[in-house]
Amino acid sequence: MATNRTYDQISVGDKAEIKRVCSENDLLVFAHASGNRNPLHLPDTDWTGDGKIDKPVAPSMWVGALVSAVLGNILPGPGTIYRTQTFNFHDRVSVGDVLIVSVKVTGKKPDGIVAMDVLVTREDGTSVADGVAEVTAPTRTIEYDSSDLPAVLVERHRHFNRLIEVAKTLPSLPTAIVAPDDPNSLEGAVMATNEGLIRPILIGAATRIQAAASEIGVSLDGYQLIDIEDESEAAAKAVALVHEGKVQALMKGHLHTDDLLHHVVKRDGGLRTKRRISHVFVMDVPGRKTPVVISDAAINIAPDLNTKVDITQNAINAALALGLEQPKVGILSAVETVNPAIPSSLDAAILSKMAERGQIRGGIVDGPLAMDNAINVQAARTKGITSLVAGHAEVLVVPNLESGNMLAKELTFLTHAEAAGLVIGAKVPVMLTSRADDGRARLASCALALLYDHWQTNGAPAAVHVVEG
Repeated sequence: MATNRTYDQISVGDKAEIKRVCSENDLLVFAHASGNRNPLHLPDTDWTGDGKIDKPVAPSMWVGALVSAVLGNILPGPGTIYRTQTFNFHDRVSVGDVLIVSVKVTGKKPDGIVAMDVLVTREDGTSVADGVAEVTAPTRTIEYDSSDLPAVLVERHRHFNRLIEVAKTLPSLPTAIVAPDDPNSLEGAVMATNEGLIRPILIGAATRIQAAASEIGVSLDGYQLIDIEDESEAAAKAVALVHEGKVQALMKGHLHTDDLLHHVVKRDGGLRTKRRISHVFVMDVPGRKTPVVISDAAINIAPDLNTKVDITQNAINAALALGLEQPKVGILSAVETVNPAIPSSLDAAILSKMAERGQIRGGIVDGPLAMDNAINVQAARTKGITSLVAGHAEVLVVPNLESGNMLAKELTFLTHAEAAGLVIGAKVPVMLTSRADDGRARLASCALALLYDHWQTNGAPAAVHVVEG
């Protein structure tokens, strides 16, 4: 609750200040609000033209706007009206800078006018800006609760952008792409090839693949293409290339998931390992501090407890490959208490205890948790849940395929999340996306496969620095 100070309550020498950290989201919101889209002030841009992403600097008027937060919220507070403002800008502000914004009353004039000195510094005292403000102070007490102010969603996919950038630093992954014979699947393969993420072998009906290439306006000169009309036979050939050592990953094109996985999971000649295969969705949800991993939403329809052990371990491994240290894993159910009438709550409790005993490794596992208290701190506090995971879950293990599939699609279409998909537990990573997914989703899936392959090979992630706090 903000309470103001009226003209009569203000004295010369009164002071107020706030502390503010400059973030990339601040720059994007200000660009939209002001209409100033100078690339110098925008993240993820190459404004120098040297082919590298340049570090943005904050617009000077964004810094100036912080002064109004002190005036409008604290001194004088609600009801204040700006009259004049001067600024001298001494230094530029970068993302991550911590600013101290202060005002000091220097005089009181007739008609309710208050004069103030304005100062903006970094925490170390370095001057960023100073100036003089004059405001009309309120004449009556006003209390205002700003908690109902609508939230602003900044639709950015910073996590995938950075995962892709990190993956580009690694050696490209030889990849068999099965039936890339529609524009979306072929475009994703071409994008990943151009970014240096994969070295593709296209397997499928050559006439349809060429037609798709013509539709998106790309040339397949230089691409290795194995002409196999039947999609099942193309999938079998892709698996055979793994055994021959010619590829280290598979990528699903425009064919049914079952047609590809049938050959992956075959007992003879497939790509089975001792662990049950499962699928992970890695979601880049705007506003979340880390990617969100969801499993299993594509392969195991109604997993039993033993299968859930492998699903959980596979999901933890995927999170580790992304650079999440000791990922926080929420085992989801409809409730956050153990209820014998709800089997998923029993499984969740057992999985949590198994993790405590080292039967599941690499993450902090807790359950059962309902969706709200798994991801929202306030919801967890309201229900009295004390847990390292509750409110902070980065990995969500769902009770069954239906719930996982609905959760992933709700995040995609309601929160504007981007999704990458990967099958884990086979001898090589399998990029598994929906046939309707666009090229961007397939590009992100390639980055995920490359990062996972690196983690498997080296025992350490290549992407530790991609997670933002």
